[in-house]
Amino acid sequence: MANARLRAVFMRGGTSKAVMFRKEDLPARQADWDPIFLEVMGSPDPNGRQLDGMGGGISSLSKICVIGPPSRPDADVDYTFAQIGVRDTFVDYGANCGNMSSAVGPFALDEGLVTAPANGEATVRIHNTNTSKIIVARFPVEDGAMAATGDIEIDGVGGKAAPIRLEFLEPGGARNGKLLPTGSAVDEFDIKGLGTVKASCVDAANPCVFVEAGAVGQSGDELPDALDRDAVFLQRMEAIRCAASVKMGIAPDLEQAGRMTGIPKVAMVSGPRSGKTLSGRELTASDADIWVRMISVGQPHRATPITGAICLSVASRVPGSIPARLSHAKGPIRIAHPSGVTLVDAGVSLSADGKAKADYGAVYRSARRLFEGNVVYRRP
Repeated sequence: MANARLRAVFMRGGTSKAVMFRKEDLPARQADWDPIFLEVMGSPDPNGRQLDGMGGGISSLSKICVIGPPSRPDADVDYTFAQIGVRDTFVDYGANCGNMSSAVGPFALDEGLVTAPANGEATVRIHNTNTSKIIVARFPVEDGAMAATGDIEIDGVGGKAAPIRLEFLEPGGARNGKLLPTGSAVDEFDIKGLGTVKASCVDAANPCVFVEAGAVGQSGDELPDALDRDAVFLQRMEAIRCAASVKMGIAPDLEQAGRMTGIPKVAMVSGPRSGKTLSGRELTASDADIWVRMISVGQPHRATPITGAICLSVASRVPGSIPARLSHAKGPIRIAHPSGVTLVDAGVSLSADGKAKADYGAVYRSARRLFEGNVVYRRP
């Protein structure tokens, strides 16, 4: 088995990192990408560290982005996201990564895939092929590239950087065409060890399932390491996720739902409260409008996936949903997560018959090109 090389860029996007490829450098058939991506990331790794690849041992550091020419007239580039399993051979194209979406515009500009003013603001219309949705990225440009410095600070990322505004246009129904896939703002599921549990199943940017923290025996301010040690809690959240997956029409049965670990994402939410972040910072009830602890590919997330934050902000505007009952924010929504607070905005309108429609979701992130060159992998 000989080594092969592929042109690649390693980037941070928000609170995630990914290997970025140009589509033209990959095999024509997407089915042939999986073994390459697994090799590049160092998966599967029974030790959970991905030391033999570019992955970092957790879901937010085990990602691939593929960027190429647009396949539709209202976009400047196509962007395909792949979530790579750490301990298994899981390669999922079923959802988008909002954090890494922030890196796509700057990558496209650096690679010459789009043009922008030498100085000013770049606007890149991104077609995410996973969800068939358009994301508009806006960021400052200096000397033909994204500004190297700026004033935005993101909880979970040290230092300041140039701001990237991501606008997710009409994010509802990213997976199956419906903002409320079950037709209801709240559903009930029979979960072993818990009995009947109420949850809100919402599909905006990515499909997510939200359950109140108290319903799963938690307070809502627990940190990831504590949740990761709580096997009973994780099992219950996975049972809720799988049951919701079937109810939402994502998986045909519970067995298939268990294999599709990437979607829907499942999260417990709680109203304003006090608690600590991973850095030890104290948050008070006045610092955030809603608290979230999200599970990503079976692991408690150390921040909040941006698509999850967008979905939560949209859900908070849907009358009758669990997030709407817990949060009463009228303007931008402050979401508390283990690394701090993320500010997100969303617009939801109601039709004449009372059906909710997601108009937009917006968030500010930052990104950085870390290195460029060739990634070496063993040819399948």
